[in-house]
Amino acid sequence: MSEKKPEKKPSRQQVYTLLVQIGRKEGDGLPEGATGAALMIYASGVDEAEAVRETVAILKQADTAPLDVTGYGTLAEREAEGHEIGDEERDLMQRALEENAVIVAQMTPFFGDEDIEGAVLH
Repeated sequence: MSEKKPEKKPSRQQVYTLLVQIGRKEGDGLPEGATGAALMIYASGVDEAEAVRETVAILKQADTAPLDVTGYGTLAEREAEGHEIGDEERDLMQRALEENAVIVAQMTPFFGDEDIEGAVLH
């Protein structure tokens, strides 16, 4: 007798764009003299809250000090807001979805009184 395997349910995972501000911590890998950094991240989750939780947990495991997370939504939400999203960015989002991963797409170190807004999506 062969048993039928239950059909796999479609994934409810989506990819969220997050901007994470990190502070300094010993062993964080930031350049000497940096006071912190902004990380542009694509993270998968069933909702934005899960994507944020997973991202913060992974960043803590990586010896960084996450201070603040700003969510910019899913690809569809960003497109609805008029964000220009290039092929490279779309490819990273697709990779995050396929691998159920948190991907750091960009890191911008801070060396003084920079405003986090300088690192915000365009």
